[in-house]
Parts: sequence; structure tokens; C-alpha cells
Amino acid sequence: MLPRGITAGVVALALTAAGTASAQERREGNRGDVNVFLRGGVGDYTGGLGDLTDTGPAWGVTLNVQPTTFLGFELGYEGSQNGIEDTRLLEGPSLVRQGGSALLKVSPPFLTAVRPFVGAGLGISYVDVRGQGADFYGSDTMQEVPLAAGIEFNSGALTAGFRTTYRVLLSEDWAQDTPDVDTDGGLLDASLTLGARF
Repeated sequence: MLPRGITAGVVALALTAAGTASAQERREGNRGDVNVFLRGGVGDYTGGLGDLTDTGPAWGVTLNVQPTTFLGFELGYEGSQNGIEDTRLLEGPSLVRQGGSALLKVSPPFLTAVRPFVGAGLGISYVDVRGQGADFYGSDTMQEVPLAAGIEFNSGALTAGFRTTYRVLLSEDWAQDTPDVDTDGGLLDASLTLGARF
């Protein structure tokens, strides 16, 4: 039988340890509610537009809010640059795209450290035609429906991953005046992501 003072000390120590562990668990559970990450990869147009363009670099920065383990919301800026192959020109111009999108993401509720996901949303981009022969094409604002799939690896304050996004283009007027070219198509990119979790 322990003396009363020692017993009280042991109980107090146990309660303090339990409270500390519980607080730490709550902090870890909340970590990752907000992610900010950079994206870098390659992209190209598909369909008839893909026959006209070259694969080029793609980049972006994204803010992800994760209110639950299975549902996330993203706001992102994206950019890309693709050359144009035009037999009428010795050197074709390039398409520099700058845009933004909002995405709703869904992932399995029981996976957080390794989180696969799919997503869909809405976006808008401005395509600027630059370089020699730019007069053959017109800069344009494009409405998009981005469809994304990927996987994220989350550990402590860090997040990394891989994703691919296909953007259904609701307009592609920059290529409307190109003869004998089917201007239907979308925009496909694949990128790595790296960022921080808060």
C-alpha cells in the first residue's frame, strides 16, 4: 500500500500525461486542414489541337482546404507554354497560358498519410500567342472543366505527390483561323507537387 501522498502524485502525473497525449492527438488530427503546394510538370493539348502543338512545361501553385478526411477544396493558379507547329512558318509562335481553377476533391476516408484522390471543377484561362507568326492566331480566353486524379503523401508539416489533370476546353478560339485543322481537343498535364501543411 503506497502512502497517500505518493498515490496522489502518481494519479496527478497520469492525468497530466493523458491530457498532453490527448492535446497532441488533437493537434495531429487538425494538421493538414490547409495545404499550400507548388506544381511542376509537362503538358500538351489533345485531339486536333495536339497535332498543332508541342509538349511544353506546366506549373502552378495551389491552396487546398481539407474540412474532412474524404473531401477537399482547391483553388489554384496554373500556367503552361506550348509551341505551335505551322508549315506556313519557319518558326511557329508559342502559346503561354495563365489561368485559375476551383476543384472539388474526393478521397477514401480511411487514408490520410497516403491519400489517392479524384476531382472535378471549373476553370478559366487566358492564352497569349507570342513570337513570330502570332498574327495567324488570336489570343483567347478559354473556359475549362478540369478533371484530376492523383496521390498525395502527407507527413507532419510536409506534403508531396503526383497528379494528372485533363481539362475539357469549352472554347479554343485561338486556333479557329487555322486551315485544315480540327480544333477540337483538351489540355492534359502531369505534374509533381511539393508543399507545406498547416
